[in-house]
This record gives sequence, structure tokens and C-alpha cells, in this order.
Amino acid sequence: MTTGGGARWLALLKPDVYILLILGMVVLATLLPARGEARPILDVAVSVGIGLVFFLHGARLSREAVIAGATQWRLHALVLASTFVLFPLLTLVAAALPAWMLPASLAPGLIFLGCLPSTIQSSIGFTAIARGNVPATVAAATASNLIGIVLTPVLAGLLLHRTGGGVSLEGLQTIGLQLLAPFLAGHLLRPWIAGLLAGRAKALSRLDRGSILLVVYAAFSDAVTGGLWSRLSALDLM
Repeated sequence: MTTGGGARWLALLKPDVYILLILGMVVLATLLPARGEARPILDVAVSVGIGLVFFLHGARLSREAVIAGATQWRLHALVLASTFVLFPLLTLVAAALPAWMLPASLAPGLIFLGCLPSTIQSSIGFTAIARGNVPATVAAATASNLIGIVLTPVLAGLLLHRTGGGVSLEGLQTIGLQLLAPFLAGHLLRPWIAGLLAGRAKALSRLDRGSILLVVYAAFSDAVTGGLWSRLSALDLM
């Protein structure tokens, strides 16, 4: 019993390789951020990777699974309530913490983060890694992002006491062309390519993880080249 219990505790304490890889992307972007001619190449790689993830998930999901995922209204209501009510309130409370716990320069950004929906590719990627309900995630994440295009500027303006912003046509175009179009294309081609994808769950999981790692590296590259470490210390972020 003692040996078994110790083994279980060791398993719980063992660091997750994927989390370490995400942190590694932060370190890599800090030391070698993508800049100059490398930046457009990284943008293309991120777009291709995300589009491929959505294409393959569309090809793997049956029509019944997509419809069942889209009609789980209780789940979608919970996701929307968490995204646009719970998280903004939590960040508003966190922003009131003493400056030694949350620097004043980070508080507005934290509140704005709380008003944002999760990125669709990350939602699907992490759900697929966890072997969760991918069809429902596609529907919930897409709905929250479309609603967020309108609601996020309103929430951020109210909580930060600022005005401006509006509906982002670029955001609508990105969701439509980069995310939904590949998903629909993969779903339409499902009768011909589903057999090729059968039994390749591990490879698709690696693609999900890889696309998220690319997004993390690209985002932190932008932050570093924008002067992240000259504005904040490592202690502030910790």
C-alpha cells in the first residue's frame, strides 16, 4: 500500500511534457523572437497549421456528431456565462489586489483578458488532447468568438471606463476563412478521406499540440519585440 501510494504521488508530481514545451516556447521567443523576414514566414506557418487542424477535425467528425455538439444548449449557455460574466468578474476582483501581488501596470490587461473569449484553435486543441467533446467545442468556441466581436469591446469599455472600439470585420473574416472554411471543407471531404485518418489519433494530437505551440511562440515574439521585458520584470510576471 505504501509503495503504491508513493508511486501515485510521484506520478502526480511528474511535470507534464506539454506544459514544459509551452514554457519552452516562451523562453525561445524571449531569446530568439521572430522578427524581420522571419515574421511573415511564421504568420504563414501559424495560419497553415491552424487551418490544417480545423480541416482534419472536420474530416474526422460525423454529421451526427456535429449536429449533436451544436445543439447542446446547456453546455453553450454555461460556456457563454463563464466567458462573459464569470471571468470578467474574477479579473475585476483580481485587479483590486495589492500592488505587490498584481502590479498596477498589469491590472488593465488582466481585466481585458477576462473579457476575451478563448481562441477557437486553443479550445479545440486542448479539448482534443483531453479527449473531450470536440464537436461541442467547435460550436461553443465559434459562438463565443462571434459574440465576443461585439460584446468584448462593450465589456472592456464598461470595466475599464473607456470608450471606443466596435465590431471587427477583420475578426469575422478570420473566423470565416481561416477556421470555419477549412472545417467545412474537411467535413465535406469526409467520405473520401475519413478512412485515411482512422487510427491516426496520435498524429492528429501532435498536430493539435504543435499548432498551439506555434501560436504561443508567435504571440510571445510579438510581445518581446514590443518591449515586454523592458516594461515588466520577470518578478512582476511571476
